[in-house]
Amino acid sequence: MAFTVSCDAFAHGGAIPSKFTCDGEDLSPHIAWKGIPAGTKSLVLIMDDPDAPMGTFVHWVLYDMPGITHELAEGMAKTPTLANGAKQGTNDYPRVGYGGPCPPRGKPHRYYFKLYALDVMLNLDPRLTKQQVEEAMKGHIKAKAEYMGTYGR
Repeated sequence: MAFTVSCDAFAHGGAIPSKFTCDGEDLSPHIAWKGIPAGTKSLVLIMDDPDAPMGTFVHWVLYDMPGITHELAEGMAKTPTLANGAKQGTNDYPRVGYGGPCPPRGKPHRYYFKLYALDVMLNLDPRLTKQQVEEAMKGHIKAKAEYMGTYGR
């Protein structure tokens, strides 16, 4: 089975509903995945916007999710550590946890939810940046799955 990620709130490549953005409730969407590779110890989710005017803008960094995790509920807590032990990093707002799309007026931006299966538990402190987590992941990625939505104002 292929490692895939999905979101029931919007189609892959479709428009992200405003409730998941700064124009709405700024809730994280429900995200699910399947096909986790055997031997996966932890999962990492990074959400970013490569279309931001000043370069890629990071919206969510979530790491050290147990390898048996299969989904994230809608409206995840914006706390440094979650109930299952997962850690949340600092986004580019800069805040801990999910920060929804909030692009400038104009052409819609693309928002990528990138899920990584790792062969280790990173055992990192919370509040790290995307760059720090990506550095720690090097050499430990078993698989990657991706889902994309768009949002414009």
